[in-house]
Amino acid sequence: MSNVSYYTAEGLKNLKDELNQLRDIERPKASQAIAEARDKGDLSENAEYDAAKEAQGLLEMKISKMEAIVANARLIDESQLDTSKVLVLSTVKLKNQTNGMEMKYTLVAESEADLKTGKISVSSPIGKGLLGKEVGDVAEIKVPNGTLKFDILEITRA
Repeated sequence: MSNVSYYTAEGLKNLKDELNQLRDIERPKASQAIAEARDKGDLSENAEYDAAKEAQGLLEMKISKMEAIVANARLIDESQLDTSKVLVLSTVKLKNQTNGMEMKYTLVAESEADLKTGKISVSSPIGKGLLGKEVGDVAEIKVPNGTLKFDILEITRA
Protein backbone atom coordinates (compact mmCIF):
# COMPACT_ATOMS: atom_id res chain seq x y z
CA MET A 1 0.00 0.00 0.00
CA SER A 2 1.35 3.41 -0.93
CA ASN A 3 2.09 5.90 1.79
CA VAL A 4 1.02 9.30 0.41
CA SER A 5 2.83 12.28 1.93
CA TYR A 6 1.96 15.92 1.40
CA TYR A 7 4.64 18.54 0.77
CA THR A 8 5.00 22.23 0.19
CA ALA A 9 6.61 23.25 -3.10
CA GLU A 10 9.86 23.97 -1.22
CA GLY A 11 9.79 20.65 0.65
CA LEU A 12 9.18 18.65 -2.53
CA LYS A 13 11.98 20.51 -4.34
CA ASN A 14 14.40 19.73 -1.48
CA LEU A 15 13.39 16.06 -1.59
CA LYS A 16 13.95 15.85 -5.35
CA ASP A 17 17.29 17.70 -5.04
CA GLU A 18 18.48 15.21 -2.42
CA LEU A 19 17.40 12.27 -4.61
CA ASN A 20 19.24 13.75 -7.61
CA GLN A 21 22.36 14.26 -5.47
CA LEU A 22 22.29 10.58 -4.46
CA ARG A 23 21.72 9.36 -8.03
CA ASP A 24 24.04 11.71 -9.92
CA ILE A 25 26.93 12.17 -7.48
CA GLU A 26 26.93 9.55 -4.73
CA ARG A 27 26.13 6.56 -6.97
CA PRO A 28 29.10 7.16 -9.33
CA LYS A 29 31.37 7.70 -6.29
CA ALA A 30 30.30 4.30 -4.90
CA SER A 31 30.99 2.61 -8.25
CA GLN A 32 34.39 4.27 -8.40
CA ALA A 33 35.25 3.07 -4.87
CA ILE A 34 34.34 -0.51 -5.85
CA ALA A 35 36.46 -0.28 -9.02
CA GLU A 36 39.46 1.03 -7.08
CA ALA A 37 39.14 -1.70 -4.45
CA ARG A 38 38.79 -4.38 -7.17
CA ASP A 39 42.03 -3.19 -8.76
CA LYS A 40 43.90 -3.92 -5.53
CA GLY A 41 43.93 -7.65 -6.06
CA ASP A 42 42.40 -10.77 -4.47
CA LEU A 43 38.72 -10.08 -3.72
CA SER A 44 38.40 -12.94 -1.21
CA GLU A 45 40.62 -11.11 1.28
CA ASN A 46 39.89 -7.52 0.28
CA ALA A 47 38.08 -5.75 3.15
CA GLU A 48 38.06 -2.49 1.22
CA TYR A 49 36.10 -4.16 -1.60
CA ASP A 50 33.60 -5.67 0.85
CA ALA A 51 33.10 -2.30 2.55
CA ALA A 52 32.61 -0.53 -0.79
CA LYS A 53 30.04 -3.14 -1.91
CA GLU A 54 28.17 -2.81 1.40
CA ALA A 55 28.18 1.00 1.13
CA GLN A 56 26.83 0.71 -2.41
CA GLY A 57 24.03 -1.58 -1.20
CA LEU A 58 23.04 0.88 1.52
CA LEU A 59 23.11 3.76 -0.96
CA GLU A 60 20.91 1.87 -3.43
CA MET A 61 18.46 1.07 -0.62
CA LYS A 62 18.30 4.76 0.34
CA ILE A 63 17.78 5.79 -3.30
CA SER A 64 15.00 3.22 -3.64
CA LYS A 65 13.23 4.52 -0.50
CA MET A 66 13.52 8.13 -1.66
CA GLU A 67 12.18 7.24 -5.12
CA ALA A 68 9.14 5.67 -3.45
CA ILE A 69 8.63 8.77 -1.29
CA VAL A 70 8.86 11.09 -4.31
CA ALA A 71 6.50 8.84 -6.29
CA ASN A 72 3.91 9.08 -3.50
CA ALA A 73 4.47 12.78 -2.74
CA ARG A 74 1.60 15.18 -3.33
CA LEU A 75 1.95 18.93 -3.59
CA ILE A 76 -0.32 20.96 -1.33
CA ASP A 77 -2.21 23.83 -2.92
CA GLU A 78 -2.05 26.30 -0.05
CA SER A 79 -4.69 28.59 -1.57
CA GLN A 80 -7.34 25.88 -1.26
CA LEU A 81 -6.78 25.17 2.44
CA ASP A 82 -9.52 25.97 4.95
CA THR A 83 -8.42 28.36 7.71
CA SER A 84 -11.23 27.51 10.10
CA LYS A 85 -9.64 24.17 11.10
CA VAL A 86 -6.12 22.97 11.80
CA LEU A 87 -4.77 21.20 8.70
CA VAL A 88 -1.37 20.53 7.16
CA LEU A 89 0.45 23.88 6.72
CA SER A 90 -1.66 25.57 9.38
CA THR A 91 0.18 27.84 11.76
CA VAL A 92 -1.46 27.39 15.13
CA LYS A 93 -1.10 29.66 18.14
CA LEU A 94 -1.57 27.62 21.32
CA LYS A 95 -1.75 28.31 25.02
CA ASN A 96 -0.67 25.58 27.41
CA GLN A 97 -3.34 25.39 30.14
CA THR A 98 -0.85 24.07 32.70
CA ASN A 99 1.75 26.84 32.61
CA GLY A 100 0.01 29.55 30.54
CA MET A 101 2.83 29.56 27.98
CA GLU A 102 1.90 30.55 24.42
CA MET A 103 3.59 29.00 21.40
CA LYS A 104 3.20 28.87 17.63
CA TYR A 105 3.66 25.78 15.50
CA THR A 106 3.30 25.15 11.79
CA LEU A 107 2.16 21.63 10.89
CA VAL A 108 4.21 20.17 8.04
CA ALA A 109 5.06 16.81 6.48
CA GLU A 110 7.36 14.60 8.55
CA SER A 111 10.40 15.23 6.35
CA GLU A 112 10.03 19.01 6.68
CA ALA A 113 9.67 19.07 10.48
CA ASP A 114 12.16 21.29 12.31
CA LEU A 115 11.32 22.22 15.89
CA LYS A 116 13.91 25.04 15.94
CA THR A 117 11.88 26.89 13.31
CA GLY A 118 8.52 25.96 14.85
CA LYS A 119 7.63 23.31 12.26
CA ILE A 120 6.19 20.11 13.72
CA SER A 121 5.17 16.95 11.92
CA VAL A 122 1.48 16.20 11.42
CA SER A 123 2.31 12.63 12.45
CA SER A 124 3.80 13.69 15.83
CA PRO A 125 1.57 13.31 18.91
CA ILE A 126 1.00 17.09 19.12
CA GLY A 127 0.44 17.37 15.36
CA LYS A 128 -2.13 14.56 15.40
CA GLY A 129 -3.86 16.07 18.42
CA LEU A 130 -4.22 19.46 16.72
CA LEU A 131 -5.57 18.26 13.36
CA GLY A 132 -9.21 19.20 12.82
CA LYS A 133 -9.42 21.53 15.84
CA GLU A 134 -10.89 25.03 15.55
CA VAL A 135 -10.24 28.33 17.32
CA GLY A 136 -11.60 28.10 20.86
CA ASP A 137 -11.26 24.30 21.05
CA VAL A 138 -9.19 22.61 23.73
CA ALA A 139 -6.79 20.01 22.36
CA GLU A 140 -6.08 17.22 24.83
CA ILE A 141 -2.94 15.51 23.63
CA LYS A 142 -1.54 12.32 25.08
CA VAL A 143 2.23 12.45 25.23
CA PRO A 144 4.63 9.95 26.81
CA ASN A 145 4.61 11.75 30.17
CA GLY A 146 0.87 12.42 30.47
CA THR A 147 -1.80 14.55 28.83
CA LEU A 148 -1.27 18.14 27.71
CA LYS A 149 -4.15 20.58 27.28
CA PHE A 150 -3.81 23.41 24.78
CA ASP A 151 -6.26 26.20 24.00
CA ILE A 152 -6.39 26.92 20.25
CA LEU A 153 -6.02 30.72 20.03
CA GLU A 154 -5.44 31.34 16.34
CA ILE A 155 -5.15 29.47 13.02
CA THR A 156 -3.40 31.05 10.05
CA ARG A 157 -1.59 29.98 6.89
CA ALA A 158 2.18 30.30 6.70
